[in-house]
Amino acid sequence: MKLSMTVGAALLAILATSAAADDAPLYSVSEGSKVDAKTYKGWQTWRAMACERCHGAEQQGMVGPSLVNSLKTLSKDQFEATVLNGRVDKGMPNFSGSQQVRENIENLYAYLKGRSDGAIRPGKLQAMEK
Repeated sequence: MKLSMTVGAALLAILATSAAADDAPLYSVSEGSKVDAKTYKGWQTWRAMACERCHGAEQQGMVGPSLVNSLKTLSKDQFEATVLNGRVDKGMPNFSGSQQVRENIENLYAYLKGRSDGAIRPGKLQAMEK
């Protein structure tokens, strides 16, 4: 079963790469923890904003919802609107005032989409060497 899950995660990573607009991959991942530079910046933004306080260290959900589940159905535009505008009534602050978030919103989406797809493992990541 573990082998099929690994193959499945690899297939998802390939699909994410081939399905992105303009043939640019949404994210690239190797060995589950080595990611492209943009996805790495997304992970760094996740860490810098301490998103795990509400969404959990593995994005599994705590006070805030599971992002592993939410990003299976949430569009990129919906994700960006939620992060930048917040959902104050549900406890989600807006991050539009954070330059790091504004500059890395697409990278953050790529990181979390990779987690949701099962291609990126939870925990510390490394940037792929060029």
